[in-house]
Amino acid sequence: MKAMILAAGLGTRLKPLTDRMPKALVPVAGEPMLKRVIEQLKGVGFTHIVINVHHLAEQITDYLKENNNFGIEIEISDEQAELLDTGGGLLHAYSLLSGDCFMMTKPYSNYSENEKQYLSCEVTDSGMIDNSFLVHNVDILSNCNLKKLCSAHKEVHPGANATMLVSDRNSSRKLLFDKCNRLCGWINKNSGETKPKNFVYKEGEYNEYAFSGIQVVNIKTLALMKKYGYSGKFSIIDFYMDMLDKGELEAYGFADPNLRLLDIGKPDTLIEAESFVKEIK
Repeated sequence: MKAMILAAGLGTRLKPLTDRMPKALVPVAGEPMLKRVIEQLKGVGFTHIVINVHHLAEQITDYLKENNNFGIEIEISDEQAELLDTGGGLLHAYSLLSGDCFMMTKPYSNYSENEKQYLSCEVTDSGMIDNSFLVHNVDILSNCNLKKLCSAHKEVHPGANATMLVSDRNSSRKLLFDKCNRLCGWINKNSGETKPKNFVYKEGEYNEYAFSGIQVVNIKTLALMKKYGYSGKFSIIDFYMDMLDKGELEAYGFADPNLRLLDIGKPDTLIEAESFVKEIK
């Protein structure tokens, strides 16, 4: 399975630090955010990572070269021309995330070993074909068991568009899931705004969670973006809400009761980060 690190943000909440360096390279407890996420992914077995860049992009590419890509395969999705947000960024990286694949015309077991190397997929323990990738925001620190998240997507929800790491942390914006933790909608608890447009919120009927910025996404989700003409800059959450409205989305929440998570994209949490890093080791 591949992974993508979303590292193209402007880091406006961290100004003036980000006037001279990209957010991804801001030190957290002595090490750049990007290094911490790469090493976490590498530590659980990821060997092919895509990273999107925009603001001061050359600093990131130079940093990766200086560190020999941390001994793994790293590809850059260049957004210097336009910052594309969380949904547009994934779509822009489609070719890097899908790889050289071809349409399967027979069961996986019937392919030769030579043919299998061109299939951009993995076979799960249950024999299901999986063609998914992990997405991780660069400014999120957590103790998430990424292997369990990936297993939940591949084994518990095979074929789903996405499995999203969620928590019950304080947030005014909540994703709404049914009792099977299938995504139903979104609500702003302060304003009462709900999505998708035809969604009717009923108090107490949903598991309400905040999104963590980490998820596993099936490559078919990007094909769905193309099907409905998505392009340029757009949010992945807004896309999910649109697909829910169209009856085209199957996505689930993965709620880990032991999750510890810190958004390090803010000045106050940068100060907390040093002790947080020690706690989650």
